[in-house]
Amino acid sequence: MGNVFLNLMDQDEVKEIIESLKIQRKIEKIDLADVYKRILAEDIYAIIDLPPFDRAAMDGYAVRSQDTFGASEDNPISLDLIERVGAGDVPLKTVRESKCTEIGTGAPMPEGADSVVMVEFTNIEDGIVQIYGAVSPGTNLSARGSDMKKGELLLSKGSLLTPERIGALSAIGMSKVPVFTKPTVAVISTGNELIKPDQELLHGKLYDINSETISNAVKACGCTPICSQIVKDDYDSIKNTINEFTHADVIITSGGTSAGAGDVLRQVVDDMGRVLVHGISVKPGKPTLIGTLPEGNEDIILFGLPGYPVSALMIFNAFVAPFLREIAGFPRYNQKKESIVLKLSRRYHSARGRSHYVLAKIKGNAAIPILKDSGAITALSEADGYFKVPKNVEIIEKGEEIKLIPFPSL
Repeated sequence: MGNVFLNLMDQDEVKEIIESLKIQRKIEKIDLADVYKRILAEDIYAIIDLPPFDRAAMDGYAVRSQDTFGASEDNPISLDLIERVGAGDVPLKTVRESKCTEIGTGAPMPEGADSVVMVEFTNIEDGIVQIYGAVSPGTNLSARGSDMKKGELLLSKGSLLTPERIGALSAIGMSKVPVFTKPTVAVISTGNELIKPDQELLHGKLYDINSETISNAVKACGCTPICSQIVKDDYDSIKNTINEFTHADVIITSGGTSAGAGDVLRQVVDDMGRVLVHGISVKPGKPTLIGTLPEGNEDIILFGLPGYPVSALMIFNAFVAPFLREIAGFPRYNQKKESIVLKLSRRYHSARGRSHYVLAKIKGNAAIPILKDSGAITALSEADGYFKVPKNVEIIEKGEEIKLIPFPSL
């Protein structure tokens, strides 16, 4: 058995340890219909010109521009209509001098024509089209390759596939798309007092909060959560459950991390692998544990979060979420860039000696601290984010500026 006592580390030291953890990203090819909010795993180059042919950008008449020179409301020019071409049709006739083709938006331009006269500036009678305004070459048409030429970079590796980007893949006819495989994350909630929501709430029992909150936080990082049953706080139960999930990329537990007699996660990880962190100099979340478990040629990463819901999710957002986003292929969440500068609504006292994460809600241009303990899930449901109080700061005065960090999402 390993040493169960906490050895507090500074948060920056812990983040360095997390950043050093390695997981091999996997790539899969999936149907275009399934790629929404997935991360592109390769650079994609256009395999055709976009558009693939010269096409009309307006409804009207395809003409030789020189045939319209001098046309006006008072002096229209007459052209013979030789053909009608709609979107999806193929023009069969060449537009020659004094001729024109009726054309729909998106239809291929006929040979010989170099512009389109909008239908609003024309009139047709007995196959003769009156043109009431001159056009220059290229008017009201989209030239082949004007959007993108074959061989040009269409989307970069690491792009989040939004509806607009999926549209670009559709435009080049891509049916299978290379994306990063979503990492799997086993979520294990421990505690003798915990029960599922569909069970009767007997005296001394509590409904399990962390399984669902952490699982959904995992989804927000682009990973796939695998939920287990609630696990009892004993060595064999925790070890056996962890062994059931050694196929996962990451394991996240909640509870069983402090130095109390009933908390055995440290001993389990010591025996199965290696403890890297046990205790962070932050509040809430001091008894956090991070370790690795050997599995084949790679290590499984294990994050042991505190059992209290606020502590668990604060530590998740501050330390675990950036790691999960990175292994899922997402860019790192830039807290400095995303933070919002607000004025504190009231004086705040902090415990000296540990960095403090304080939940807050936004009202106007003010941040209102939420002063509830780390077991109060309502504190999280009310919060818009959190701000940091350095370990050497005891008081932040009312009206002082703080940087609120919103909870990250996809």
